[in-house]
Amino acid sequence: MTLFELAAEQKSADVTDWSGRIGWVVGLLLVITLVYWLMRQGWKWRGTLQSDLPAPPGPPAEPGEPSRTLSGRYHGSTTAGQWLDRIVAHGLGTRSRAELSLTPAGLLVERPGARDFFVPTAALREARLDKGIAGKVLAEGGLLVVTWALGDRLIDSGFRSDRSAEHPEWVAALNAVSGPDHQNHPTTTTEGAAR
Repeated sequence: MTLFELAAEQKSADVTDWSGRIGWVVGLLLVITLVYWLMRQGWKWRGTLQSDLPAPPGPPAEPGEPSRTLSGRYHGSTTAGQWLDRIVAHGLGTRSRAELSLTPAGLLVERPGARDFFVPTAALREARLDKGIAGKVLAEGGLLVVTWALGDRLIDSGFRSDRSAEHPEWVAALNAVSGPDHQNHPTTTTEGAAR
């Protein structure tokens, strides 16, 4: 076979079907947009269902000198003892960096890019180490969970320090200043069972 015969037998590659590919890309983008929109609507609906929850207090003008501080992450809040029942009302569902300060007046949670809140000493119920809260699961004891009262509901808020070795010290300090009816509330784990 000569070179000319070989060249004559070769065919050009099939032309790409751009309209088919564009159709698939547009369809995929529409599905992604729909899923995102449904997730956003679910988040808003959860906030509407929790509209009876009062807004947490803002930081006081003079909280006092902090006895200890913590830098880390705020992983969200849930109904106490129900680690998957996320609280989203009033920005409590927004994960963010956080600076915690334990003062004589209570626990100050400062969150850049999200709403700060304050837990008065009388509202503190307990602190414990746990392994998870809605949207975040860590090794056993990797999460500092603070239980506090907001209105007539108990809330669990999860924090993780940049230095997790200080978690046990925070548990002891928070439990030492917890409200007067601290003993009336059983300690719960992520499984929701009382200890």
